[in-house]
Amino acid sequence: MWHSVDGFCRTGSPRTRLSFFFRSRNVVIRAKVVGKKLLRDGPFGTMRYTVKQMKMYKGFEKVQHVQHIYTDASESLCGVKFDINKYQYLITGRVYDGKVYTGLCNLNERWERLSLAQKKGINHRYQLGCNCRIKPCHYLPCFVTSKNECLWTDMLSHFGYPGYQSRHYACIQQKEGYCSWYRGMTTRDKTTINATDP
Repeated sequence: MWHSVDGFCRTGSPRTRLSFFFRSRNVVIRAKVVGKKLLRDGPFGTMRYTVKQMKMYKGFEKVQHVQHIYTDASESLCGVKFDINKYQYLITGRVYDGKVYTGLCNLNERWERLSLAQKKGINHRYQLGCNCRIKPCHYLPCFVTSKNECLWTDMLSHFGYPGYQSRHYACIQQKEGYCSWYRGMTTRDKTTINATDP
């Protein structure tokens, strides 16, 4: 169950809730990786990726513009490998001492692999769910236990990733503080669904 950001990776929970990463990370950007350099700053080193930032979605108060992303040099230490001059990525991370760090416990995905609903969520909807919690359901029965929870059921049928619910819905706060799954549609077909529906 994910109740804290720090314990997220250690619990083994799937890394698929884009809205979770939007809410829980200091910085969320879309960028193209244009270079890399291995820094010999410890026993294993740090990889410094140079990025061309396309858009910043979150993190303005922490850093004005991202030029470099830092990660452990080794994947076995949760370091991330990016392709150079190939793709745009959605990169999430944290700021320490003015530098943006990411790793395998963050969400770093090629932009073209995101669904339209996820792209819209990043631009407009995920900030509406900042007071909501995603509660994973690993087996039935499972229930929400408070009004600020959305029940995540992708693990029941899709083993967590890239489940339909994760790719097409956003957990947002509704009236009276209740959180529920929202699927953005055209204006005439907007749908808000019960937390147990998807």
